[in-house]
Amino acid sequence: MTTTAVRDRGAVGAEGLPGAWGLGLRRGALEIRQFFRQRDQVVFTFAFPVVFLFLFASIFRDDVAGAGITASQLYVPAMMAAGIMSTSFQALGISIAVEREEKVLRRLRGTPMPPTAYFLGKIWLVLFTGLLETVILLLVGTTVYDVDLPSDADRWFHLAWIFVLGITACALLGIAISSVPRSANSASSVVVLPFLVLQFISGVYIAIGTIPDWMLTIGALFPLKWMCQGLRGVFLPESAQVLEQAGSWELGRVALVLAAWCVGGLVLCLLTFRWKDRRTG
Repeated sequence: MTTTAVRDRGAVGAEGLPGAWGLGLRRGALEIRQFFRQRDQVVFTFAFPVVFLFLFASIFRDDVAGAGITASQLYVPAMMAAGIMSTSFQALGISIAVEREEKVLRRLRGTPMPPTAYFLGKIWLVLFTGLLETVILLLVGTTVYDVDLPSDADRWFHLAWIFVLGITACALLGIAISSVPRSANSASSVVVLPFLVLQFISGVYIAIGTIPDWMLTIGALFPLKWMCQGLRGVFLPESAQVLEQAGSWELGRVALVLAAWCVGGLVLCLLTFRWKDRRTG
């Protein structure tokens, strides 16, 4: 075979290889299939926010004075925000730490697959599970707790960008925090603890008006508080704005904070992400 023929054959082969986006889609499909094969994980992921919504909405169901809503309705957007963070921050923080210790990342790094495809696969998984979680909670909220669907195009638009910015910011933070656990055994504790604390100080489990100001200040530094506030602005009537710390939904500030965390989360990922665990370098 001549040199020209070999070169032409190599060029054809190179052109036939899928790019990072194509590999990312295939990787995402693989991640989703693997996720649904673990039935206990699927049940826990999607049932956990629903069960907590049922518990809190059943315990606290009285009318909220001056807001025109019930306490049960107040919990629906809050649990929706927590569900989004659970399927992104918590899921990625734990799963990537486990894959790192099991040397899955190291093996993938040694293949021709571009690193971008691995992260795209994770993003597709997060988008799929996050959207499914949101739909489930929305169905429960509208059928059981009389939460109204967005009444106009503007509110649907707000829901879309809050979801996209929120899940992107939380996913990037999940990738970043995956480098913190020293082992797969400690990953759950390292990731779940800050997430649990944020739920208490961001208005998920406890109404904003009953949380001390210094806790609210800390919660306002992170995306979850703003996701809760933005989703309340989407699903609750204007009269419920009186419950917010500023007396309004502040959707402009919600967008700025979530966008800032998308940038900040990306920077943290670039600075902290490791393909190998600490013991192997």
